[in-house]
Amino acid sequence: MAQTDEFGEELADFVRRVSELKAARSVPAQEMPTVLDAAIFELDHVAEQLWPAFQRLSATGPSGIGSVDRQEQQLLKALFQRVPVPVVLVDRESVVRRMNFAATSFTGVRAGYATGRPLTGFLAHADRAAFRSQAAAVARGEGDRGLTVRLQQEPSAPVRATLAALRPSGEPRTAVLVVLQPVDEGNPSRSPGAPGAPYSPGSSHSPGASGPGAPGRAVPSLSATTRHAALMDLVDAMTTALLGSPDGDRPSVLARAAEVLHGRFADWVVADAGDGRLSRTAVLGPSRCGEEVAAVAAQDPAACPLVAEAVRGGSTALQVRPEDPESFGRDASGAPVLVRADVTSLLCVPLPGASGSVRGVLTLFRSGSRPAFSMAEAQAMDLMSRHIALRLAWPA
Repeated sequence: MAQTDEFGEELADFVRRVSELKAARSVPAQEMPTVLDAAIFELDHVAEQLWPAFQRLSATGPSGIGSVDRQEQQLLKALFQRVPVPVVLVDRESVVRRMNFAATSFTGVRAGYATGRPLTGFLAHADRAAFRSQAAAVARGEGDRGLTVRLQQEPSAPVRATLAALRPSGEPRTAVLVVLQPVDEGNPSRSPGAPGAPYSPGSSHSPGASGPGAPGRAVPSLSATTRHAALMDLVDAMTTALLGSPDGDRPSVLARAAEVLHGRFADWVVADAGDGRLSRTAVLGPSRCGEEVAAVAAQDPAACPLVAEAVRGGSTALQVRPEDPESFGRDASGAPVLVRADVTSLLCVPLPGASGSVRGVLTLFRSGSRPAFSMAEAQAMDLMSRHIALRLAWPA
């Protein structure tokens, strides 16, 4: 295993050097012999070092791991998954490599979704930089660390994150083991399976339960049907508002659509319209955020990467816990809009026009502990966006 890892690192270094040599093709002609000598040296390195190493590895096959070692690794993986404490394994960049069952219940994030994504994406914006810095320090071997963070799903509940260095067997890099625990563990108001609650194998969120009759599985409810009915009511309200809008008044059409969506469907509604250059038509936000609403209203839509991409691509964007805080641009004070509005999920929906053009863009934010936008809600919003676009196309 060590020889394989060493060969992989050598090969990766060789690929990087080749990329540098390719970039050096633009040097002046009088300096080209130096670049040529370097290229010949790299070819010699492949012929004399890398190729023989590859042949040796191919001849011996993968370094076999004994059946006892394999059984031990399987046991350790099972222990990691079943330990009743939320544990996450991340790399030095805070990217999730493994998440046990307790951690999925604690954070409300599926392991399959979290794997390969930065763990900081599930934290409040204010805590992300500090967590990344501490994780990098632990990975460098500077000792174990601990800090208090907040999950985006429940920002009012502080969580204690303990970070420790871990060197997985047969791997050249140091990983970071993160243990999550609520700061106030004695609070009885937190139910099992909610963020900030300890994992309980017998709870309805237990990943081991499967099938309607499994022990601990919650009795199926009509929640899905209720959500579908709520979406249909929203579509009906939108249709009624559009049909009641005065002819030839595009700002009024968008304003009515924004009023339907605000509150019952989204905490923030931002409407941009225009056949060429977009202009901000309406901004509706929480009543307590008067300054933030004014700052977003004064923003140039062209300075919002999400809006610009919706105009170019003509497709809906759904983001949960946006990783890039600047994807909706900055306000006049220089603060990222998504951070200032405490956005936890968003929908950016273009209003399609004729021949692939875009008549406008609707951007919806949800903030705080409100559930993120679902795929079903995004589909309903896509349907309503086409209705709004058709209403905007009516002759005056």
